[in-house]
Amino acid sequence: MRRSYDKAVEIKPDDYEAWYNRGIALDELSRYDEALASYDKVVEIKPDDHDAWYNRGIALYQLSRYDEAFASYDKAVEIKPDDHDAWWHRGYALYQLSRYDEAITSYDKVIEIKPDLDSAWNNRGSALYQLSRYDEALASYDKAIEIKPDSHEAWNNRGNALYQLSRHDETLASFDKAIEIKPDFHEAWNNRGIALYQLSRHDEALASYDKAIEIKPDIHEAWNNRSKVLYQLSRHDKALASYDKAIEIKRDDHDA
Repeated sequence: MRRSYDKAVEIKPDDYEAWYNRGIALDELSRYDEALASYDKVVEIKPDDHDAWYNRGIALYQLSRYDEAFASYDKAVEIKPDDHDAWWHRGYALYQLSRYDEAITSYDKVIEIKPDLDSAWNNRGSALYQLSRYDEALASYDKAIEIKPDSHEAWNNRGNALYQLSRHDETLASFDKAIEIKPDFHEAWNNRGIALYQLSRHDEALASYDKAIEIKPDIHEAWNNRSKVLYQLSRHDKALASYDKAIEIKRDDHDA
């Protein structure tokens, strides 16, 4: 398919549609640098092509060039202000840049255009969480769950917000729900262990950390947390072995 588009642009170099389709084909092959070059050609020929600016942003995001991705999404919404996908991705790029207030503004715009998009509510919650606005984050996660009750990510994030609010019983229930929906969700098992640890339910916390490690053996956070609970259970040799494992997996784990 890409070769057909190569031939098309060779015959007619100003065929912006062929350049655009070439970019899409390269995206699907995860050849983002080349896809970006194609989208650059589209916007050179047709500067008001919002789809090209949008997909250019996606290619840049995949290349971890978040500032440039943001600028592309910004251009896309300038041309087509009701493009909720472009606003969503704009928010996501801003989140990666730790520009959380601006990310919230982007997600608010998404929600204004498409109020039933659960991922916008969830991501809005995550930006609020980063700003330590835990009550508001919780409300956003609740909205995401109202729209999509089987969103394991929103249930897990809800648990994190509740944990910060010291509502530990509710925290545990949220992590349990995330695991019920996605039993191999290692992050939720680790978080469940943290909640149980706060409730001084150490044996159950240990079982949760063990489950996280069974699913993802290189999760250094769970090995580190496991060592703490083993220490509380006076199983000091095993605690030390867990600390050593955490350090082995992530040498720069300053908490270990």
